[in-house]
Amino acid sequence: MTVYFIGAGPGAADLITVRGARTLAACQVCLYAGSLVPRELLAECPEGARLVDTAQLNLDEITGELVRAHEAGLDVARLHSGDPSVFSAVAEQMRRLDAAGVPYEVVPGVPAFAAAAAALKRELTVPTVGQTVILTRIAQRATAMPPGEDLATLGRSGALLVLHLAAGYVDRVVEELLPFYGADCPTAVVALASRPEEVILRGTLAEIAGQVKEAGIVRTAVIMVGRTLGASQFRDSHLYSAERDRHVC
Repeated sequence: MTVYFIGAGPGAADLITVRGARTLAACQVCLYAGSLVPRELLAECPEGARLVDTAQLNLDEITGELVRAHEAGLDVARLHSGDPSVFSAVAEQMRRLDAAGVPYEVVPGVPAFAAAAAALKRELTVPTVGQTVILTRIAQRATAMPPGEDLATLGRSGALLVLHLAAGYVDRVVEELLPFYGADCPTAVVALASRPEEVILRGTLAEIAGQVKEAGIVRTAVIMVGRTLGASQFRDSHLYSAERDRHVC
């Protein structure tokens, strides 16, 4: 049968997509990360479904669960927080399923950075201010970053940076970005975006580290640094301009 990698969204149970919920409701087996996926989502699983918390499983053990379910003729929902296309570790799972000849599909979800932007009530791309968003992280104890993707290199672009998995190293983030963005650059941190316990911090790049430490935020957060976060004086988008040629497709 088929493995479905489903984006569970950023945390709120009702931010899973309609397709994701329908797919989840049709799968007899569900693998989920108990520390990240809201328990309320498991109510979407059909009665009698086998539920497997993967929090204590390694990659080979997870793959084994997927393969065994396929061999038993069962569809599997593999729930991932956020969207599977970003920092989800689905690539290595897909590689193993390809080797085992197990078919799979991907159902996109709402990514954490989108939920964070909604919480901040900000558009991340603002006309004449910034049109580029860089999603990245930093190398610390986790997998090393490829050459050329360090903060110093990315910071030279001046684009809005969205950092995942970096709240515990906010001092390092600030230190490496200050030369490129300046102490007064608008910065925000959103922890547990979309959840009842959501925390929103706003300030400048020079201020944000102190706020993060005072709030006790060390994980499940995104850091955003860039001028679009504070933009108020900018030209309206050409998309809705009265001068736009409406006959041009």
